[in-house]
Amino acid sequence: MQTTLATWNINSVRLRAPQVARFLEQWQPDVICLQETKCPEGQFPSAAFASLGYHHVAHCAQPGYHGVAVVSRIPFEDSFSRQFCGKQDARHIAVRLAAPHKLWVHSLYVPAGGDVPDPAINAKFAHKLSFLDELEEWLPWVRRNSDAPTILAGDLNIAPLEHDVWSHRQLLKVVSHTPIETRRLTEIQTAGQWIDVMREHVPHDQKLYTWWSYRARDWEIADRGRRLDHVWLDPHLAGACRSVETIRETRGWQQPSDHVPVIARLDL
Repeated sequence: MQTTLATWNINSVRLRAPQVARFLEQWQPDVICLQETKCPEGQFPSAAFASLGYHHVAHCAQPGYHGVAVVSRIPFEDSFSRQFCGKQDARHIAVRLAAPHKLWVHSLYVPAGGDVPDPAINAKFAHKLSFLDELEEWLPWVRRNSDAPTILAGDLNIAPLEHDVWSHRQLLKVVSHTPIETRRLTEIQTAGQWIDVMREHVPHDQKLYTWWSYRARDWEIADRGRRLDHVWLDPHLAGACRSVETIRETRGWQQPSDHVPVIARLDL
């Protein structure tokens, strides 16, 4: 049985509902995880996706900021969300897909961390590090208490490897690629034996990006990207991923998100 999952930081789902619909029509994933929906409770544009066969939506909302969702053609048997660091800032939602798929899918949005990589003077960076600490403590609980294999997908706001950024040397002091962040994310992944399926299919010595800044005058020519978006599988799904695709062309669509979708195709 094949299942296709996508993840996309959409940077306002109401503003970019037409782009999401276009993507769903063209690539037809079974499930899409969205981050940074920026959509208050009750205002998610579900009808735009239901008309394409995506009738099932789980959304954790906050007005104007953050927000995560899972949109699916497959029904849900269960869902829950977790708030991290004592904040009600809508950064996580999880659903259990109905049989015969029987998967837990988590959509996660890690804090960006601001501009200065010093927790002593930058509260946003301190929050990011605290979020990672809590994530490391919580993910083993997820694995222990899961009654089905687990997929973790979303904008983790860290480019952990040398070729996940356009210039390793120049970005070592830039938030998202600092040694403290990359080390923490790698420790979390290693401790849980999570499989980074993007790098399972794209060798570590090849450049791989999912985000290009709006500040770039010509993002495509400059190509100063970072891989901030990830798909992790738990060890029960080892070998299940048949292919991974980064849909770079969406960055050139009208009124684009600064992130692009990632698609993982699984043979369960």
